[in-house]
Amino acid sequence: MLNINDINKKIKQRPPFQMIERVLELEPGKMARGTKCVSVNEPYFMGHFPGAPIMPGVLIIESCAQLCSFVFDTDASDEEKLYVIVKVDNFKFAKPVIPGDVLDITVTLSKTMGPLAVFDAKVMVDGELRAKGTMTFTSAQKDKIYG
Repeated sequence: MLNINDINKKIKQRPPFQMIERVLELEPGKMARGTKCVSVNEPYFMGHFPGAPIMPGVLIIESCAQLCSFVFDTDASDEEKLYVIVKVDNFKFAKPVIPGDVLDITVTLSKTMGPLAVFDAKVMVDGELRAKGTMTFTSAQKDKIYG
């Protein structure tokens, strides 16, 4: 299991955009399972939606994406490499995520095609499916993005 201090050594995102707070299972090159604790103090809840806070679907997808990085970049040793989403497929949201929920996220590498890696993601809360879908990633050098 990786706690927040271990995660900070292995993931490039930082608060307030760091979404994974604990990694419960990790099989490099295969799968990962982790958690995201949803707090009413997160800034997006001020506007999404006042009086009826719901975690935006795009941030649920981002939580899954951050967990995927542990599967294909286990040590984050290459500071010049970023893993970026190139495609999101068939993400379905079964029920809203609200403050107080703990996302139990599982991502599984389903295939690789040259520089592309495809993951299946499943998000549960208290044993109940909240979201699922597929994401495709590639790696990019920072200088190719910002150069």
